[in-house]
Amino acid sequence: MVHNRPGNRPCACGVRHQEDAPELGTALDPATYDYAGAVLWNNHASDLWRYFTIYLRREIAKRAGLTQKAAQEQSRVAFGKVAEYQKRGAVHFHAVIRFDGPEGPDSPPPAWATLDLLTDAIHAAAARVAVDVPPAGDQPARTLRWGTQLDVQPIGAFGNGEEITEQAVASYVAKYATKAAETTGTVDRRIGNKEALALLGVPDHPARLIAACLDLHALYPDRKLRDWAHMLGFRGHFSTKSRRYSTTLGALRQVRADYRAAQQRAALGLPDPDDAPEATTLTLAHWAYAGHGHTPGESWLAANIRRDIQHNRELAREEGTGGEPDAS
Repeated sequence: MVHNRPGNRPCACGVRHQEDAPELGTALDPATYDYAGAVLWNNHASDLWRYFTIYLRREIAKRAGLTQKAAQEQSRVAFGKVAEYQKRGAVHFHAVIRFDGPEGPDSPPPAWATLDLLTDAIHAAAARVAVDVPPAGDQPARTLRWGTQLDVQPIGAFGNGEEITEQAVASYVAKYATKAAETTGTVDRRIGNKEALALLGVPDHPARLIAACLDLHALYPDRKLRDWAHMLGFRGHFSTKSRRYSTTLGALRQVRADYRAAQQRAALGLPDPDDAPEATTLTLAHWAYAGHGHTPGESWLAANIRRDIQHNRELAREEGTGGEPDAS
């Protein structure tokens, strides 16, 4: 258990903590707190989400009375999610899940794709998800599942009844996307050993979580816990989306590049190339492939030639400065 603010009741420690109390999220008894379980949860959180998306499509098809293939031909499930760190260092997700038509967000979903059906399917899919972590060393076998705090609401519930817009959804996602691991007291760079924790001034609770990652790395090397110790074991992307949820990152990068190019042209007084009249392009030169670097054998030969040249230069230098010192 950790120090918290359970509504109007005092914490389990008997104190009513202020909202900015530094002990919030820290263990009531560090000696008995399951730091290993906490970082293993973070480390497998992305796997839990992946299985959830698989089961969700199955549960939707089941409730619609269709096969999965038929359900996907009539409607598509789109989602975008962000990962947020709680004060105790555990990761949880905020997601926007949407029914689209068969052609994506620009086409209407079928009549059976209702809010009630989606809500029921979300609860059922979340209950099915389980990820088994095998025993290793002094660590017991674990089965990781979603917690009981599954809150499913219509997307308008986070506002004040106003019209649902792209800006409103983006604001909802951005609110949680800005809460990175540093909010727990950890650092934004990789940590190679426990000695660095004191040098970096990491508080006790996140330091114990990081130390647990470093200790567990040898037991679960495929989970790369040492590489992600500064993230308290979480190795996923802070934000992901289904392919057709919204525009692609490539399209966003192109928009930014075009905007910067237009700014530069305006600053230099250059015309927009799209507005310029067609002109003949005169090619003055062209590029041709000349070859690549040394082969392994050529690299060895070149290294030996370089070494011999350097050796000869050193010998010549020694002969030029040798002999008895001038006694005059």
